[in-house]
Amino acid sequence: MAALTSLSVLASVPLGTARGADASESRFLSLYKELVETNTTLSSGSCTLAAERMRARLLQAGYTNGDVQILVPPNLPRSGDLIATLPGSDLKLKPILLLAHIDVVEAKAADWKRDPLKLVEDRGVYYARGSSDDKAMASSFTDAMIRYREEGFRPKRTIRLSLTCGEETSRETDGVAWLLSAHPDLLDAEFALNEGAHGQYDENGKPKTLEVQAGEKVYTDFELTLNDPGGHSSRPRYEGTAIVRMSQALAKLGAYEFPISINDTTRRYFQTEALHAAPDVARDMRAILAAPPDNEAAARLWRANPSWNGMIRTTCVPTMISGGHADNALPQRVTVNVNCRILPGTGNDEIQKTLTQVMDDPGISIKIVDGSPSRPKLPPITDRILNPANQIAEEIWPGIVVLPTLSTGATDGSYLNSASTPTYGLSGMLAGPEGNNAHGLNEHIRKQSLLDGRRFLYEVVKLYAAQ
Repeated sequence: MAALTSLSVLASVPLGTARGADASESRFLSLYKELVETNTTLSSGSCTLAAERMRARLLQAGYTNGDVQILVPPNLPRSGDLIATLPGSDLKLKPILLLAHIDVVEAKAADWKRDPLKLVEDRGVYYARGSSDDKAMASSFTDAMIRYREEGFRPKRTIRLSLTCGEETSRETDGVAWLLSAHPDLLDAEFALNEGAHGQYDENGKPKTLEVQAGEKVYTDFELTLNDPGGHSSRPRYEGTAIVRMSQALAKLGAYEFPISINDTTRRYFQTEALHAAPDVARDMRAILAAPPDNEAAARLWRANPSWNGMIRTTCVPTMISGGHADNALPQRVTVNVNCRILPGTGNDEIQKTLTQVMDDPGISIKIVDGSPSRPKLPPITDRILNPANQIAEEIWPGIVVLPTLSTGATDGSYLNSASTPTYGLSGMLAGPEGNNAHGLNEHIRKQSLLDGRRFLYEVVKLYAAQ
């Protein structure tokens, strides 16, 4: 309820800069509503149905059956992916890929203030599961493709749209991973635009920053297991129970800090942030960029903003634990899930070795239960990427700071970066201090943010396609 109260206050302040509505805005909002209200959860929804509905809109705009296809993985009839192509004038050039996922996280309706599968507008804010993650971007990309076709726009580079399924449930299925395996030519691109970066309004509703994500951490789960003969709880052994031993090992892991590692993206991020931060924060940001980095400054930044710590080092934290079988028996088995977010360029094998050394208990076995074996590359920050983003951002939000950033989360961009397609998070959708609560209760997006993001993506893709 506190989050909703905060939103109610913020909804009353100016939602970004003024803009005029174009003639196709109502059609876009209809498309957005249709996509958001198409259930694409793993349990009861269908990405295939959502893809079919977007395909119908593209065909109505003049695309042919050869331009738009739906590809469905074997034995997964509800996990279809849509691929749409607007051919460029120079077919020797690689395409630009517009990537967005259309599946969403499950939503427990009983906990929501509103039906999570119905799009509701309340005081300039849209509420629904997927209203932000990632159907706002999927709708904007689809809308841009429709407008390009209707306008007769002929890009120099081919523009390819890919609406995929399974990003939120990659253990079950992942459309990008499957397409790279079954149809790699469809995702082969000069570079891709994807989710993973937003922007911020300040507390007064003024546009503050626009992020360009260049790289993301790798998601990996490790399962720790400790077996023990067990026995009667009245006769504990001197070396301690399995639970005690595992607790001691986890305490060592909790106290361990992976070393600071600065790459080109994070260096640019902190250099830019330091220009606008409070003096003491700016000093700490510059101190972690020094050689060697200042660990005390890093600790202060960590306390101020955990995301800053996540950007400069790998992190591994216990997230789930299970052990014991009876109240009056020594536990025979303890298992723990340790979730790691790994900096680009570091392999799972290196992290597994570090976990073994830090916990220092030969009785604990460690295995990977979820994680990519690849080491995704860091996409380069170049003028070819930044200049168009800066140009359009300045037109829409004069004075906004364009900020290269490394995502501490994970998206399908990791698959593409591993496949040598540089992938950048760039949405043009700003959020206030309250955020969007993606994956959580009452997920939302400001209407102004959605419409500004739609305009930004439409215009910036045109510039990229003309390169």
